[in-house]
Amino acid sequence: MQTNMTGIAERADRMKQKQNAVVLSQKKIATDIYDMWIETSLAAEVKPGQFVCIYPKDKSTLLPRPISICEADAQKGALRVVYRAAGAGTREFAGYGEGDSVSVLGTLGNGFPVEEGRGKRIFLIGGGIGIPPLLELAKRLEGVKRAVLGYRNQELFLREDLETYAATYVATEDGSMGSKGNVMDAIGDNALEADIIYACGPMPMLRAVKAYGAEHHIKTYISLEERMACGVGACLGCVAKTKEIDHHSHVHNARICTDGPVFDADVVDI
Repeated sequence: MQTNMTGIAERADRMKQKQNAVVLSQKKIATDIYDMWIETSLAAEVKPGQFVCIYPKDKSTLLPRPISICEADAQKGALRVVYRAAGAGTREFAGYGEGDSVSVLGTLGNGFPVEEGRGKRIFLIGGGIGIPPLLELAKRLEGVKRAVLGYRNQELFLREDLETYAATYVATEDGSMGSKGNVMDAIGDNALEADIIYACGPMPMLRAVKAYGAEHHIKTYISLEERMACGVGACLGCVAKTKEIDHHSHVHNARICTDGPVFDADVVDI
């Protein structure tokens, strides 16, 4: 088993790049939410929905932190990550400033199928920290785009960014802005319709989106949020139940870090 995992890790390392990047800027944009641009050649390879692993300098934290890519500027060689400072590693990142070095592994994961949205009515559905990866996706999609975003309160981070590329609708849990409730309430309140759905957010939201897509016969792609260890498929620490048997583990599981984080909603059992 150890030999097999080592081989997987070695193959993954050949496919991915770990490099020292430089922080270009960072700012706090909501409670515990930080917006950081880093200079890295990885920006040239990004597909919407992918992520990077950022390594804390404090070795006691041990594992890298997977963070979704919010934007990529290939010409400037820069990536934007928007993340929540929730633990020791991400709180360390929140203290970084312009010129600080940061170790990054990427680009990782399977992105959203952009071409499938061409010419269609598109829902971009995001909840909480699942909103950031929708920005790069919105930039690249060609169709009638509607972003439906769910927040806890009136701290509507990234709403203005998304409004540049899509008609944007908001739901807040406390009712302070937009529809009171969740993204499904915003869809109903505004009588919105779509031909295809791209979604990222907490599991209860994704379950509701999957059910909505199935009920209305809408093709749905979901990006799963999950704690990860290696980020390259070697440890089998992040799995989702699937209809098909995984060729690696030979069970009804898929590795979210490599087979995902984006999945056809019909394929995964959530």
